[in-house]
Amino acid sequence: MLSPYYQQHADYVSISREQGCRFAKCVADDYNPLHDKDAKKFCAPGDLLFSLVLDRYGISERMEFTFAGMVDENTKLNFPEQPGEEFDVNHGEKVILKVKRDGKTSKCPTLTNSLIKNYVEFSGAAFPHVIIPLMGKQAVMINPARPMIIYESMIINLNNIDIKSPTLEFAEPSFEYAGKRGKITLRFNLLENGEKVGFGEKHMVVSGIREYCQSTVDDLIAFYNERKATLKPA
Repeated sequence: MLSPYYQQHADYVSISREQGCRFAKCVADDYNPLHDKDAKKFCAPGDLLFSLVLDRYGISERMEFTFAGMVDENTKLNFPEQPGEEFDVNHGEKVILKVKRDGKTSKCPTLTNSLIKNYVEFSGAAFPHVIIPLMGKQAVMINPARPMIIYESMIINLNNIDIKSPTLEFAEPSFEYAGKRGKITLRFNLLENGEKVGFGEKHMVVSGIREYCQSTVDDLIAFYNERKATLKPA
């Protein structure tokens, strides 16, 4: 599932601009300009890094991911061969991703692929359809000229790992801010055959917050939809 979106070298993994861009648009439906292959400051999607960890190490009952660095086409990702309950994915001495996990672990490919697909689609759909209305409830919005929303961390908790193809549903999100900085928490439930089998959260930091303006929001959404229509791969 993930092999088209990274390169495995002898002792590290790399993600090209083309691979990161295609994952964002083809898998995550994410049209953040940072993930464009010709972006001035290209950054591979955090959800791709999350997916690579699940693909390599399986699904644990409790997992926490903290994003500590950005990944570009020059990053050499070092994944530990025999990780413990806590481990890092590094670029040299720099920590890129911190992982904590607890409980039983499943390496069932059906479960892994299902969780990756459903979570990444949920994550990619957050902007603008969830985030902009969520901030608008408090009469604020992102800076349209420079929408800085940084993926900070995420957690997943499963009641057990004896499941195969859990689906994901949105739960109530939250937003809090002070001045020009704030924190967005997106929540979801995991369901198997209609029953709740787990839950999770995605945490993001937003900066450059300003007073809400409906016409500006309308222009921002129109611009996003136009980008999506123009750039969506065949």
